[in-house]
Amino acid sequence: QVRLVESGGGLVQAGGSLRLSCAPSGRTLSRNAMGWFRQAPGKEREFVAVITWSGGSTDYADSVKGRFTISGDIAKNSVYLQMNSLKPEDTAVYYCAAGLIATGVRRWDYWGQGTQVTVSS
Repeated sequence: QVRLVESGGGLVQAGGSLRLSCAPSGRTLSRNAMGWFRQAPGKEREFVAVITWSGGSTDYADSVKGRFTISGDIAKNSVYLQMNSLKPEDTAVYYCAAGLIATGVRRWDYWGQGTQVTVSS
């Protein structure tokens, strides 16, 4: 059974930075995209960022553009999220996911358990 394992969450003051990491435990995943999502208390899970292995293209939610950077290591099936200029509204549980993105297809097949990010004002 493949699991995605996140790390790097924690408590940081507003304006600070954190770097999240995610890697699969078990076998290598045969998926062409990895991404980050987050869920704040009382809110639905929302998309944060995605990277596709073909060409390394990335995409971000408008709320994090210019502050967050997603990167990955295809050989390790690992993905990272560098978060700078953090705001209290970034407080959430952050989830890593692996999936398939193609013409007409966008699905996420594997999820991590999440890592808490708390930004104090």
